[in-house]
Order: sequence, then structure tokens, then C-alpha cells
Amino acid sequence: MRGATMKRTIGGLAIIFFAVLAPRAANPPGAPSVILIQNATVLTVSHGTIEHGSILIKDGKIVEVGQSIKAPKDAQIMDAAGQFVMPGIIDCHSHIAVDGSVNEGSVSVSSMANIAEVINSDDIEIYRDLAGGVTAANILHGSANAIGGQTVVIKLRWGQPAAKLPFEGALPGIKLALGENPKRSNFSIPGQPKRYPATRMGVEETIRSAFTEARDYKKAWDDYHKRVSAGEKNLIPPRRDLKLVPLVEVLEGKRYVHSHCYREDEILMLLRVAKEFGFRVRTFQHVLEGYKVADELAAAGVGASTFSDWWAYKVEAYDAIPYNAALMTRRGVNVSINSDDAAEATHLNQEAAKSMKFGGLSHEEALKLVTLNPAIQLGIDKRVGSIDVGKDADLVIYNHDPLSAYAVVQKALIDGRVYFDRQRDIAQRSEREKEKKALIDKEKKSAEKKPDATVPIGPKPEANRPEEKKPEEIPKPPALVASTGGAR
Repeated sequence: MRGATMKRTIGGLAIIFFAVLAPRAANPPGAPSVILIQNATVLTVSHGTIEHGSILIKDGKIVEVGQSIKAPKDAQIMDAAGQFVMPGIIDCHSHIAVDGSVNEGSVSVSSMANIAEVINSDDIEIYRDLAGGVTAANILHGSANAIGGQTVVIKLRWGQPAAKLPFEGALPGIKLALGENPKRSNFSIPGQPKRYPATRMGVEETIRSAFTEARDYKKAWDDYHKRVSAGEKNLIPPRRDLKLVPLVEVLEGKRYVHSHCYREDEILMLLRVAKEFGFRVRTFQHVLEGYKVADELAAAGVGASTFSDWWAYKVEAYDAIPYNAALMTRRGVNVSINSDDAAEATHLNQEAAKSMKFGGLSHEEALKLVTLNPAIQLGIDKRVGSIDVGKDADLVIYNHDPLSAYAVVQKALIDGRVYFDRQRDIAQRSEREKEKKALIDKEKKSAEKKPDATVPIGPKPEANRPEEKKPEEIPKPPALVASTGGAR
């Protein structure tokens, strides 16, 4: 098999693998509207632990939490005896479900690019992260730009179309980046000049310049609307600039700023720029030297979304320490632990637990690092992040304490619907393997019957050519024979 035939077959097999191996959402369309989870250790995060507790869910919302809840008529009962229930994990820094590259790296300011427009609901990482207890995630642009693209918060509703993934009512964000990445220290194209900026000074100037333009742009529109309201006629509105519109939303408090950073000097720099233009940085992402400026972060009311124990993987991370999350927490900073990696997101519960060892956080404080704290950072804490009456039923059931290395997700619910069920997943594996094998065999047989697309139809070109002599049959030039004495 060669050429186009092979490409067709490989493409077909890839589709088969995905179609067969990707499990469907566990709940059928007609799932019950009332569910009672009972006999569980309920980790509310907001108001302690309830032993032998129950959670009553109706129409996707938590309507009752306690020890003695009577099951309503027609309710689906989930017996979680010996198991633990906690709020769904919220990942404040994720790049899953993005179709194509996560970076629009051609320009320094790419605020017109929008992650929400390229969400891929078929990304298998959604299901894998869901199986790790993640129910919501902040999907960010990459860090190739001083000011990158617009961000979106999603719920991991596996099996739903892309339009159903965004978290309803969650304020959108925008990604900024500081340090080595936006100044392109680790990237260059041979033969092409380096893109501006190439220094930390240039990164600061790029951000300040963009917000200066946005401030002027906002004033132009404010003046226009004021004149219209005053009754002036035949006015020409300012030219609409899609690069500046998101930055105006930042100035107006309608869009959050999430900034990639590492070093203390660049953290303080962006705090100064934000103060100059009157906006607030919602979260510093990674923020590995946050412990050095924890008081300044707390005073500014900025959230810190960091790693549990990543350090020394690049020059900016040399001063990172595993005590970072705990030290910032002790100084009054709202801290979350994020993944920045699809595989890391499958065990964020264990990443949070590391701060009990490195820094001595309590069990509840550690749980908050991946539940209530990131919910606050993303402005969705009225809906998710803890087990409270009125909140969305985004819940995870573990077989052990979630902060144990032995904890494995048994079920994950979003809006009261089961999107991951471990028992069902295991039960379906053998059937999916059989289906996969049958489809692969069918594809192979189909490919064998098809003509090779790389072979042209009609007579072969060499059919009309005179027969070529073998090299040893071609007579040598006389001069060459004479010069070599016939010895060649």
C-alpha cells in the first residue's frame, strides 16, 4: 500500500479508533430529574465534612444536603456507602479541547483571537480529565504573545456539541504573558527577523501601548455615544477595531485578565501597569515566585493559580519551590492548583494533596485549591466549587478520600447528569475492542479491493521507450579506453 491509498486507510483507521474508543456520556437522554446520593462521606469544602451524608439533586441543582434525607418518589438512588463525594474539580489553566494550535504567535497582540470559536467537543482529553474528576476548566490561549487570545470557561459535558460546553454566565477572560515566552527566547524562524518584543522591557511596553490604544478607543466611542444621546444627527461612528474591543472590556471590568508569569519582578511590573490603567489582574498563572511577593498579591486582591511542585524545568523556574501554594495561602492570597497539561489534570486531587506535605495545609485548605478557590478566581463560585444548596450538581464520587494516592473516581456528575461512570466504562471496554477490531478488518479489506491511487491509469510511460542497455553493455568512449588502458 502506498501514497493516497495508505493516507486514506490511516485516516480511516484514526476515525475508527476515535469512534470506537471514545465512550459516550453515561446518562441516557431521559435521565431522572431527581437523584439522591446517600450514605457517603460528603466533603462540602465550605462547611465541613458530613459522615453518612446525603445529597438531593433536582433538575441539576443541589436542593438538600444532610444526614437524614428522605428519598422523593421516583428518585434515582445512588448508594455511595464507603465512598467520598466532593465538588467537581475546577482547572483554572487548561488547553484541552482546542482545535488546532493554541498560539496565534504571528503578532505580539492577538486579542482578536478567540478560543471559544475553536472548541473541539470531540477531544478525548475531555473524557480523560472528566474521569480524573475535573468538571470545569478555564481554556486559555497560549503564552507566545504579550497579549494573547480570549479565553473561555467550559464544563466538561462529554458527548455534547461544542455549543453546549461553555459555562453559562461565566465572565470571559484574556490571556497575557510575561517573561521568556512572549519575548520568544525559545522560538525563532531561520531566515526571518525576530518578532518584537525581544526583551522584558519590550513586553511591558507592548502591554502598555495596547492599553493606551484601548483607552483612546474607548474614549472615542464614549464621546460618540454621548453626542448621539444629546441628539446630534448624521454622526459617523469610530471604526470598529476587533483587537481593541476585548481590551476595552478589560478596562470596563467585563473581561478577566489571566497572566502567565514566573518571576517576582515581572509580577510587580504588571501590577503597576494594571494600576496605571485602572484594571485588575484576576489571576497570575504559574506565578512560581509568588511566595516572594505574596503580600503584594494579597493587597491587590489577585488570585494565584500555580503548580504543586514543578521547578527547574526552565531558567525562569529555578527559584520555584513546592511550598509556594502554602506560603501564598498563609499570606492571604486566593490560591489554586492547575494542570496546564491534559495528563496532569487527571490527578489534580493528588496535586492539591501535596500542599499538605509541602506547607502543612489542612485537608479542607488542600481541597479548596482545586474546587472553591479556582471557582472564586473564575467568578463562578455562586454556581460551583462547594456542596451547597442552590449550586449546580457538579460532583465527583471517589472510592477513597480524594486526597489519597489510592483515590479513583467512580462517577462524575455535571448538572446532575452522570458524564463518567467507571463501572460502565469498564463493562464496555471488551465490546469496544471487538467493535474496533471488526471495523479495522473491514477497512483493511476495503483498502485491498481499491486500486492504488498513486499508480496512473492507462499505459505505463516506459512502455513506449526504447529498451535501455545495461551499463556494462554501453561502449566506452575511445579516449577513455586509451587513457585507462582498458583496465577499468
